Amino acid sequence: MLASCDQAPATAVAPPQAPPVTVAQPFKDRVMEWDEFTGRFEAVATVEVRARVSGFLEAIHFRDGQKVEKDELLYVIDKRPFALALAQAESDVAQAEAQLELTRNDLERARSLVRRENIPVRELESRESQQRRAVAMLAGARAQVDRAKLDLDWCDVRAPIAGRISDSRIDVGNLITGGDVGASLLTTIVTMDPIHFVMEGSESDYLKFSRQVAEGIRTSARTEQPPVAGRLADEQEFLHAGKMDFVDNTLDLRSGTIRARAIFENPSWFLTPGVFGRLRLFGRETEVLLIPDDAIASDQARKIVMTVNGESRVEVRTVELGPVIRGLRVVRKGLAPEDRVIVAGIQRARPGEPVTAQPGAIEPQGK
Repeated sequence: MLASCDQAPATAVAPPQAPPVTVAQPFKDRVMEWDEFTGRFEAVATVEVRARVSGFLEAIHFRDGQKVEKDELLYVIDKRPFALALAQAESDVAQAEAQLELTRNDLERARSLVRRENIPVRELESRESQQRRAVAMLAGARAQVDRAKLDLDWCDVRAPIAGRISDSRIDVGNLITGGDVGASLLTTIVTMDPIHFVMEGSESDYLKFSRQVAEGIRTSARTEQPPVAGRLADEQEFLHAGKMDFVDNTLDLRSGTIRARAIFENPSWFLTPGVFGRLRLFGRETEVLLIPDDAIASDQARKIVMTVNGESRVEVRTVELGPVIRGLRVVRKGLAPEDRVIVAGIQRARPGEPVTAQPGAIEPQGK
């Protein structure tokens, strides 16, 4: 008992110190807002090159993948059968002209004989009918000449549009099937300048844009051509300027999306059909709040931001986010300019718990 009286009283345990975090007010700036979409570049026009006449391929006058101009010679089909057909048609014209001349002479003699009543009127009518038949036969023969000339011209297969040509699907010496049905595919040509960018927007995007147009906030892509900017997968900046030129008339019932299209000038032919890209659709200039992406957390489907209130306790704010501008994320809803956002040490913050707030600053990148 006496030994226990000599022990010193136990020391009280100090309460844990509130974890330190860095806080800053959102950066307020006036910026041009936009929405971003993923899509693919497509050719304005794509043409399948097919022959109009059948025959053996005699020559190819292009290199696979090269640029071609409109009406540039691509293929030559053996012309000899068509030259013979043209000569036969011209011979038929000569025969028809001789027959017409004969019927005209017979008709003149018949008219003279009728006036002298040497032959009946019925004979005159018969010779008039023969002349009309001869005129029709001459017209038909001349039409066959025109058709033969056309077939001969079609032996030279020319580029219907200017653009970049694909590889040849037929080699020299092969028989080509021409005509309107079942014609052999020779190659394809796509236009390169300008070029389309095709994308799909969600139903919520469509409703948002429609309401903004109704309120006069943005211009309609159906009546005007709002400016857009595009970038490729390996580009960090939106370097390509274009404009909207089409919005479809209905939403796809299966995907719930609506198709839209922009057009870009492409004089260097650098943008290629089939390449993926990102498109920035400009909206309006407005005042927004900006915070770093590091200050944003996810709570299931929500995006949240941690703030510190006047009692140095953590509060959770559900936010609606926009695009990244100058390295900072736009916050459309959920924050006020005076809020103190936790920009560092967010992993140490717990909702409702106290923290030690240390002042910081949010600085944008560039101008």
